[in-house]
Amino acid sequence: MATGIKDKVAILGMGCSRFGERWDAGTADLLAEAFTEAMADAGIERRQIEAAWFGSCMDSVNVGNSAIPASMALRLDGIPVSRVENMCATGTEALRSAAYAVASGAVDIALAIGAEKLKDTGYGGLPSPFKGTLNDLWLNLGSAPAGFAQLAAGYRNKHGITPERLKQALAHVSWKSHENGALSPKAHLRKRVTMEQILNAPMIAEPLGLFDCCGVSDGAAAAIVTTPEIARALGKKDIVSIKAIQLAIGSGVESSTDQWDGASVRTTRLAAQKAYAEAGINDPRSQLDLIEVHDCFSVTELVTMEDLFISPEGQAVDDILDGFYDRTGGGVPCQVDGGLKCFGHPIAASGLRMAYEVYTQLLGRAGERQLSSPSLGLTHNLGGVPFQGIAAISILGLHA
Repeated sequence: MATGIKDKVAILGMGCSRFGERWDAGTADLLAEAFTEAMADAGIERRQIEAAWFGSCMDSVNVGNSAIPASMALRLDGIPVSRVENMCATGTEALRSAAYAVASGAVDIALAIGAEKLKDTGYGGLPSPFKGTLNDLWLNLGSAPAGFAQLAAGYRNKHGITPERLKQALAHVSWKSHENGALSPKAHLRKRVTMEQILNAPMIAEPLGLFDCCGVSDGAAAAIVTTPEIARALGKKDIVSIKAIQLAIGSGVESSTDQWDGASVRTTRLAAQKAYAEAGINDPRSQLDLIEVHDCFSVTELVTMEDLFISPEGQAVDDILDGFYDRTGGGVPCQVDGGLKCFGHPIAASGLRMAYEVYTQLLGRAGERQLSSPSLGLTHNLGGVPFQGIAAISILGLHA
């Protein structure tokens, strides 16, 4: 019977580019920026990488539909390099592929890397393909702010939350992230904002205002993985290993049946249950030291607190307003680096960027935003919309 990959895969090194409007750099430059840091961190030579997975979702103008541009940019000569895509969960999908290759014994050292140059599309939000006459299987996802605004309405209705109280909680989510992002040198947005600014900002899709929505940016992140034994042999003393990595994709149940109440993201709950079982976690509220979640909108973060079974059903608003997820004084700090709210969302890089922050925190390298002795962290990478989506979860921890 399968038992998962807990502690079978170690992260040998990670790298992350600066996120933002990177008019100074092409996709190849961003890949090189993240890769160079990851290689220096891992302390290995390029020839030791035996396979790579390159995540790219909406950057076809720059990289096409294969892994060849990544192989060329990074000079990954003669090894298998595969391009992966799973909407906004693409970054974690790349990490999952590399980790599974190592865990299976197929390779000793593998690379996962994701990059996206969204600013070059000239589009203000995430570009989306249009349905053609023969493309009957394409799901028209519509407007992202509108889809997640519906999630807010469903949550508010189910739990009897007043519009004013929900808006206060959403504003606190955004305020917290901007406070943390101000301490993140690689973040796109690094200015603190006040609660008043957030509450009085222009409305995008009720109840989501301007500061409730993450921005569009360019960026890349990378992870080099191996076994804990090889990591030790290469001289690593403090080792971060993968405790679990799980992915769940909806089959249409939410949008075509009455099994979804509109107040949660079902795939996140399914992936979380599998990840906790794989990692041996039975009380995430007390066992997790930090989390990085897919805060494409502030309501997504709020609902995710319950979907991850950290906040009790209907009580995420209370936990948020009580500061439970704050970096200082919180029980489970969330978005310690500022999250998507401050980094933006270069799609294929986001999941790996989250892992980069958890990895950095576990090794005590986070500088001003460093938490006190964390040992277990979680990332949550979401793709699609609440009524039809993908959820990818990784759990990283210090290896015994």
